[in-house]
Amino acid sequence: MASPPLMTKDNNNGNPLILTESQKADLLPVAGMSLKSLGEEILVFPQDFDVYGDEIGKGVAFNINGDKLITGNIMGFIGRGDTMVKIGSRFDNNKGDYFMHYMLEKVLSINLFDLNYSTNREEIFDFLPFLFPFFLKKALVQGLYKEYKTFKKNDSAFRGVLDVARHIRLNYPATGNVAYKIREHTLDNNITELIRHTIECIARKEFCSSILSCDEDTKAYVSQIVGATPSYNPKDRQKVINANLRPRIHPYYSEYTGLSRLCLQILKNEEMKYGSDNDEIHGILFDGAWLWEEYLDTFLAPVGIKHAKNREHKGGFPLFKNRRAWRYPDFYADDIVLDAKYKSYDGNDIEDVNREDLAQIISYMYVQQAHTGMVLSPGKFVCERASELRGHGGIMSLITLAVPDVDNYGSFVSQISQHEATLCQMIERYLVLTLD
Repeated sequence: MASPPLMTKDNNNGNPLILTESQKADLLPVAGMSLKSLGEEILVFPQDFDVYGDEIGKGVAFNINGDKLITGNIMGFIGRGDTMVKIGSRFDNNKGDYFMHYMLEKVLSINLFDLNYSTNREEIFDFLPFLFPFFLKKALVQGLYKEYKTFKKNDSAFRGVLDVARHIRLNYPATGNVAYKIREHTLDNNITELIRHTIECIARKEFCSSILSCDEDTKAYVSQIVGATPSYNPKDRQKVINANLRPRIHPYYSEYTGLSRLCLQILKNEEMKYGSDNDEIHGILFDGAWLWEEYLDTFLAPVGIKHAKNREHKGGFPLFKNRRAWRYPDFYADDIVLDAKYKSYDGNDIEDVNREDLAQIISYMYVQQAHTGMVLSPGKFVCERASELRGHGGIMSLITLAVPDVDNYGSFVSQISQHEATLCQMIERYLVLTLD
């Protein structure tokens, strides 16, 4: 039986995780590896480093200094051999990783309400099937995956390459048939078979079988995969897994890369639950800054706050009149500029915000002639601290979203929903002021 996971928080330098010699031996080969290099082995969010930039791709899950495991801005879980580390959010209490799970639920549109929040290794892996609808929808929007496959046929409709030896063996004396080989596009291939095996695996799990029918799109896509894989055989699972360890997915079907990685993780679940005899790396990781920004967008967008998608270079504004040197604030609306910071500013005033962060927001305000600049961060309390700028004037405000300190996930969801509404009211008040 594998050991339970090691539990720690992101940015744990003040309280690093102490490793035993065997744990250190398992994890040293993973220490310091960038998310970009880990991405081939495990699931990493955000998935596209070409879109989100090298800064995230260069981030590491953890480093090891002596017998201390030190984390950065990355959350999730990662393991090698018989050792797994679960990295929660430093803004959570020690009763459960509710904040990380809640942000994932909002950003990925998944339902984790029924997931138990214990610290055993099995339930950490039980988290993976909840991600399946998200990946399935993204992939199937690109259409059912097709690839060329070589078929051996023996019939009268000859239209490929003659297979002489097989033709003589099968069709002598003459039967009217021709043995031949032909390459055809087919929906029933290694990728769709991998997805089908994953569907069947999830369907057999009592606690998460409803995932496959969580909404109409998911039900429809599951039906498409089932219909496209008539050669499915449950005895072929290991063969299908082996065929997909190094898949060559056509660039047109780029979203299938993440889906295939998730499927492999789910199908190899039992092996991982009870340890592994090899050096394989496994897990799923989330960049904290990315997750915080995407989470804020889920409840700021409905009140009219635009998400500039700065890492995707969408929705920004030019710095100069000749429309060169574009800039991309995290969020903005009318003459308000907002910056999302996955940093702790509890008890601080706006003047205590990192000087580079302040300078960036002020420059955005100046160019946009915005009246208000805001820094949005998580913390222990719903808090607003503002100061007036000199020179051209304007207001700089530090607003904190309180992360509830509660004993169960239901209470967490209820309370943080109220805190979200309070934060939106604060921002809407500034919107009204700028219109007056």
